[in-house]
Amino acid sequence: MSPADALADAGRRLVAAGLSPGSSGNVSVLDGDRILISGTGSSLGRLSEADLAHVGLDGSHLGGARASKETPLHVAFYRRDAAFRAVVHLHSPHAVALACLEPWAAHNAVPPLTPYFVMRVGQAPLLPYRHPGDPALGDDLLAAPWPLRAALLASHGAVVAGADLDEAVDRATELEEACRIALLTAGSPRRELTPDQIAELARRWDSPWTPEP
Repeated sequence: MSPADALADAGRRLVAAGLSPGSSGNVSVLDGDRILISGTGSSLGRLSEADLAHVGLDGSHLGGARASKETPLHVAFYRRDAAFRAVVHLHSPHAVALACLEPWAAHNAVPPLTPYFVMRVGQAPLLPYRHPGDPALGDDLLAAPWPLRAALLASHGAVVAGADLDEAVDRATELEEACRIALLTAGSPRRELTPDQIAELARRWDSPWTPEP
């Protein structure tokens, strides 16, 4: 499957899962020495070659459609870790709702309620509020002091990275589910995973997690 076809397939899956309302969200994949990213205003459920922008690793526009205003987020993840080859940014409802609340901890906005969140996502800190498209969103992601492969953006949504589009889509889906469970259990006595349980999962699944002091 070509990178363009893989992006179109990823977009359809995200829309089918209810994670990309309207024309919100954007997806990208590394294609050699450039980034292929959904264009501004495009619907993830109907991506075609004409909807894709070619962007340099410095964020410069190289051709194709007008790049998403959230391109700095994607560039930042690729700059953070060469293992990341795909990025998904969404305004999925439960991630947005949790991003409007105070974070569970500095290094992780999402309480560790299920092993799957720790295994498949790892810690997802809440980054400061910036208006959509602000290049400083990428600066914040790049400067985050914790190891991470996902983050919530205050009052905005989520961004995740993976080794390929399948992993990034799966990780975005798991993050949305973890946010949904956190909201469903808010205000009730709930059992979080213990530090020892989290450490064992993070070690076994090579997941980023910073122990609390």
